[in-house]
Amino acid sequence: MKKVTVFSTLLAALALVGMSFTNPAAIAVESLPVNVEKSNIAWNGYKVTGSHNGNIQLKSGNLDFDGDKLVGGAFDIDMASITCNDLEGEWNQKLVGHLKSDDFFSVDKYPTAKFVITQVVSRGTPGDYKIVGDLTIKGITKEIKFLANVKEEDGQKVATAEIKVDRSEFNVRFGSGSFFDNLGDKTIYDEFDLEVTLVSSNS
Repeated sequence: MKKVTVFSTLLAALALVGMSFTNPAAIAVESLPVNVEKSNIAWNGYKVTGSHNGNIQLKSGNLDFDGDKLVGGAFDIDMASITCNDLEGEWNQKLVGHLKSDDFFSVDKYPTAKFVITQVVSRGTPGDYKIVGDLTIKGITKEIKFLANVKEEDGQKVATAEIKVDRSEFNVRFGSGSFFDNLGDKTIYDEFDLEVTLVSSNS
């Protein structure tokens, strides 16, 4: 009986030790799916003679929270959904087709771009964060950093961010002065902007 009692006591002690090392935050994390219909990504690209802008739709995504604090997340971008807002008719179709071609994003080969958060740092004000994560475009993954804000509206978490992306890091070379000389006023700048709005399902 004594051996059984000692063994039982030992198991209980080990269980308590295991509980003491369990991370409560990991248990509390809630992953909220992103509402792709309410979410949006707006893009802005720049060249010597002007700029173009449009939208891209999400395929899926999630935002991870520990209570009210953002701790992680990821989203997939449907590259085939890219649109142009500042041109009409034939010129619109030509630009969109060109962006989808191998000169730019090779959408047939790489239909999905992806971003995964690897680190979230509070900036001291509730809802304001510095985000570090891995962006994958054309099968190439690079770390990017940007500032983001998260607030609650009508029971939904709304995350917004302005992200600057250097396309040359993802082998998007057309019209880039980083790869070609003497482009003159045909130069398209490497950096383009993404204005991201992610709206979660009701929390």
